[in-house]
Amino acid sequence: MRSQPSLVVRAAALLGDGSVHTLELAREVLGLSGNAGAASAAVFALLGSDVRFKVDSEGWWSLVAEGMGSEAELRDLDFAVVDVETTGGSPSGGHRITEVAVVVVEGGTITADFQTLVNPGRRIPSRIAELTGINDQMVASSPFFEDVAPDLLGWLKGRVFVAHNVAFDWRFVSAQLADSLGDVPAGPRLCTVQMARRLVPGLKRRNLDAVAEHFGIPIHARHRAYGDALATARVLLRLLDEAESRGIRDLLSLQRLLLARRRRH
Repeated sequence: MRSQPSLVVRAAALLGDGSVHTLELAREVLGLSGNAGAASAAVFALLGSDVRFKVDSEGWWSLVAEGMGSEAELRDLDFAVVDVETTGGSPSGGHRITEVAVVVVEGGTITADFQTLVNPGRRIPSRIAELTGINDQMVASSPFFEDVAPDLLGWLKGRVFVAHNVAFDWRFVSAQLADSLGDVPAGPRLCTVQMARRLVPGLKRRNLDAVAEHFGIPIHARHRAYGDALATARVLLRLLDEAESRGIRDLLSLQRLLLARRRRH
């Protein structure tokens, strides 16, 4: 199997001659020519967080001029801090979102939020219901994901996607957006777990409870999407303070710091 860096290099080479559509990238770089939604999600997973690439509203990808957008001050960026509650661990196993929340951080301030229960179209396991407090009766009259997908996409587009353990939330959000709309927001993603690992290295545990407690941040309604997203947004602001105190003021510098850590393990 080819490693991800080689796939990125192939994508960059293909884009060197001009714009390429998402489905062509999926076919030529990833060898995917089946389900359009799944192929699109795979391309966005590969390139969406890489500041060297950009995509327009019609799915055409191109290379970003050197440094464009990457030197923006962290405090000037818009962040969509996301949390989802689900029926289980993976969308590939048939699990689905039961609740989603987005808390927007702009200019170093929490400015807006979006939250909704979601009917997953399947039973919620009892152990999940006990953990989250979300049961089948609560979501029976809630909208299905495809009903809220356009609004959710609007809250995410043009913002840095942030979550505590971002891979989990992004996996569900991107998979269900791809299935519902054939569209996934392009842009960088940040994980507050990874940020805490580098910026608060003395912490022995980095789950949301531990990081929030370290910063003196209360979590209201733990294991509910809005409560966790709001706490994560407040954690993000404190982590951005930590980054700034270390002289890290732009997104590219922060991404390099996080990538450097991963390469050593």
